[in-house]
Formats: sequence, structure tokens, C-alpha cells
Amino acid sequence: MGGMSPSLDDLPLRDDLRGLTPYGAPQAPLPVALNVNENTHPVPEEVADDILDAVARALRDVNRYPDREFTQLRESFAEYLGHGLTPDRIWAANGSNEVLQHLLQAFGGPGRTAMGFGPTYSMYPLLSRATGAQYISGTRGSDFTLDASSAAAQVAEQRPDVVFLCAPNNPTGTPLGLDVIEAVYDATDGIVIVDEAYQEFAPRESPSALTLLGERERLVVSRTMSKAFAFAGARVGYLAADATLIDALRLVRLPYHLSALTQAAATAALSHSTTMLRMVDEIVGQRDRMSATLDALGYRAYESWTNFVLFDGVDDPQATWQALYDRGILVRDVGIAHSLRVSAGTEDETTAFLEALASIDSEA
Repeated sequence: MGGMSPSLDDLPLRDDLRGLTPYGAPQAPLPVALNVNENTHPVPEEVADDILDAVARALRDVNRYPDREFTQLRESFAEYLGHGLTPDRIWAANGSNEVLQHLLQAFGGPGRTAMGFGPTYSMYPLLSRATGAQYISGTRGSDFTLDASSAAAQVAEQRPDVVFLCAPNNPTGTPLGLDVIEAVYDATDGIVIVDEAYQEFAPRESPSALTLLGERERLVVSRTMSKAFAFAGARVGYLAADATLIDALRLVRLPYHLSALTQAAATAALSHSTTMLRMVDEIVGQRDRMSATLDALGYRAYESWTNFVLFDGVDDPQATWQALYDRGILVRDVGIAHSLRVSAGTEDETTAFLEALASIDSEA
């Protein structure tokens, strides 16, 4: 054996994983990072203090396995979501990606199909394939909207076992009407997952898919604490569904998948939901300012109900991305022609981005 380091091709890797690349967004130490839709506001001090106290208490019993059913956390999620939900209808895991993985392990898998409507969240195909399912990409309208009759027709034709509806949609920010969810649900015998990772950034009066759960035993609404709760580093996602569907997820989860420290931290953070949602209002203000200024600069900002803005009218996205990078600002090229995506940051970060973009334009 010479000095050649082995490549993936030399390993007995699963055939269906050959040629795939892992999820990746640049993690560069730039002053203004607006590329992965984090909440860039720090957790308020009084909230952080409470979380620290809760974690410290949990550490005293860390020699014991955590509550496998994360009972207290589920009670907190049920209370936070409202809509008459009870803890037996709540599930949680390490980020909404693991929540989605559990759903795919239970209802997808080899010989089955999952479907989303592109462009949408890049993890749907990756999670589907990693759990052995085939991924089908449906289509949206030219402005990235999805209407009920088109979505239902595509689902009826493809007959997927799992359907992903991202509401509002990432990476485009596009709202999704409840009529689309109802139509898709009626068009399939499979599981319908409504991914509401960004729901807290939608207009307050807009109804959540939680209002549709009722008797729909194949409907799932997933959420995350990464965005509205500024908890991206803690990895906490959750969902609401029928209690029987939750039972199915117990078949595939690892025995003690949520650490005691994670459970304690998340429960403490949820007790401050009012404070955290005030922060969401600030972020929405910056998002709307960003959209208006982008339009004024001659770009087109797509309607966004999230904490980010997709804008087009970018002649050379790679060159603009690099020019912003050189000015200490990280945004995201999501592979949509003539477009870039930018997260709404603090007021200062948003200003820095807008000023940098304007300076690039003035030099062009």
C-alpha cells in the first residue's frame, strides 16, 4: 500500500450513496454572517441566565439516562403551540432535520418515495436518500408559489409515500396557503409533512397548519427552535401530529435521543416565548426594510414570510457573493439563477449588508 489516501470509492459504501455530497454551507469567520438563516440576535441575558440555571440543575443528574419521553419538554411545546394540543401529540429531536429523519425512517425508506416542490429546502432530498427513499422533485410557479390544483395533481400522479410542504418556503420565503395543504392531503394516502420552520416570522394573523390537524391522522406539522428562539446551536426541532403517528416514531428513534441538557435548555427557553417573539418582530422589521431597500437598489425581492430574503436581478451571483465576502459579509448562493439569499440580521448587520451591496453596484 503506497502513500495514496483512500477515496470514498475504495470503501464498500451503499450504492445509492455513491456520488452524493454532504450538506454544506460555508462556515467562514466573517463579521456579518447572513447565509444560513440563523437568528443573529444574541439570546437576551435574562433568558440565557434561566437556561444556564436549568442546565446546571440537569448536570447534577447527568450520570443517569435522560427522560426517554422528554415529558416536561413535550408539555412545554404543547403549551407553546396551543391549538388544544396535548403532550401525546408532540415529538421532538435534535433539530428539525432529525425530526424529518425519524418521519422518513418510519414512513419512507427503501422502495418508497418522498416528494417536495423545488426549489425548496435542500435537506429533503438528502434526508430521503440517506434513509433509502427515492426523492421526487415537483414544480412550482415561476414566482415560486404553489397552488392547490397543481400541487394536488402532481401528488396524485406521483403517489409519493411522504410529501414535504415547506410553509413558508426555504430558500424562497414564499407563503403557502392552507388550501394547498388540504388539497395535497386529499390527493394522497401518504404522510404529509408541513415544515413550519419559519412560521413565527409570518404575519401574526396568518393561520398555521396546526389548525388543520384535527382528524387528519397522516398530517404532520414540524417546527424548530433554531430560528425564532435563536437556538440553532442547541439543535432542537419538534412536531405536532396524531398520537398514533407519534407512536410510529418511537420505533425508529435512538433510545435516549434527547440529552438531559438539551431538554433542560429547551424547556427553559420556551418559558420565555413572549420575550423571544418580541425579538422576532424586530427581525421582521429588518427583513421588510431589506426587501424595500433591495427593490430601491434595482433588484427584485421576492415576497418573504421568513427571516430571509431571496432577491433576483443579480447579473453574476458568484461575483456579487465574492464581492460581499471581500467586504466581510456572508450571504448564500442557493443555485437559483441571478439570485442570492440573505438572512435578516440585527439593524447594524442589515445596514452593513445593504451598504456593501450599494457600494458594489456603484463600482460596477
